[in-house]
Amino acid sequence: MKKKILFVDDEPNLLQGLQRMLRPMREEWEMSFVQSGAEALELLGQQNFDVVVSDMRMPGMDGAQLLAEVQRRFPQIIRIILSGHSDKEFVLRSVKAVHQYLSKPCEPETLKAVISRACSLDQWLAQDSLKKIVSQITVLPSLPSLYLEIVEALNSPDISLHKIGDIISKDIGMTAKILQLVNSAFFGLPRRISNPNQAVTLLGLDLVKTLVLSLKIFQQFDQKNISASILNNLWQHSFRTGVMAKKIAQLESQGQKLIDDAFTSGLLHDLGKPILLMNFPERYKQIEELKKQRQISTWVGEKEIIGAEHSIIGAYLLRLWGLPDSVVEAVAFHHSFAVDCPGFTPLLATQAANIITHLLNNPQEYSPDISNMDYWGKLGLTDKFRNWIEICKKMDNPEEEGEENGTNFICR
Repeated sequence: MKKKILFVDDEPNLLQGLQRMLRPMREEWEMSFVQSGAEALELLGQQNFDVVVSDMRMPGMDGAQLLAEVQRRFPQIIRIILSGHSDKEFVLRSVKAVHQYLSKPCEPETLKAVISRACSLDQWLAQDSLKKIVSQITVLPSLPSLYLEIVEALNSPDISLHKIGDIISKDIGMTAKILQLVNSAFFGLPRRISNPNQAVTLLGLDLVKTLVLSLKIFQQFDQKNISASILNNLWQHSFRTGVMAKKIAQLESQGQKLIDDAFTSGLLHDLGKPILLMNFPERYKQIEELKKQRQISTWVGEKEIIGAEHSIIGAYLLRLWGLPDSVVEAVAFHHSFAVDCPGFTPLLATQAANIITHLLNNPQEYSPDISNMDYWGKLGLTDKFRNWIEICKKMDNPEEEGEENGTNFICR
């Protein structure tokens, strides 16, 4: 079935150029072209579309206003904006309504690749109700203590980018959002960034302050329906997994890019859980009860009660936001031990780190079978996996390991 794409631009010549440029895609896409936000909304009310690509600067209703309205009326639609590098003010206004940014002029292959990548999301998540929920997410809640910490740090006279980066790198929601922004084409970076500290440095202090304090791209979790212990355990597990995945990649003498990808993949591997906790607090309590009654894994309960597991939901959002494929893949398949790993990858580091973190936290719950020793054996990594466990044990013990010790894992 063809995907339906709506292009919006007030300049007829540009629309005609887009039509010519995208003619080869007619076998895959059904495309419509309109010249104003009002026309776009009228057409969206008459037909179902998968993606809207809008120019930023338009008379009357600009691209930021249009996509905010699309988000409100048709939240399941993927929203992409085209903007020039002089449109910084417009981009900041649209930061909560847009999934991805593309810079103008946009290379044909870049435009095709971004739209195709967005359209491929259907194979990840089948349920329209879940797609609608994930597609309208603009901000992921942060652990309250970390949210207060970053606000305090940004208001401090002794503020430093290093400290801001360190706080963000401890939080699932902050890291995902800051990487979405820095990886947008608006910033024109030559490669995808997966290191939150590097992202903060590239964005700069003034922009980070504007994003956090004025535009409020971060927010704290509402704990009315979710206990503090669940949140703390989830954040602590995620951060520890990220640190251990990074350590494993370092032990394997990987390059800095893969080490960064491993840390971020580990940190974000359970991103789908806060999404489910936000939207289905009561059903998540049922999942926890089912898990205890039947001694099953969380993701098995999620599939049974919600219809999808947290790994796929998290990966769906990260791909929607344009994060690096290696990170998206690791998040999507960290529970799948049937996936072939050609060499050492962030997925492999995340799988190992996730298991080891559980082993160290709940050794009575993690037998050799659950540790998937057959999997490590098939990959020829049994001895290495055992060595990774021993190294990570030392990291978890403040008395045995110096800098990277257990205190760094604590999310207050």
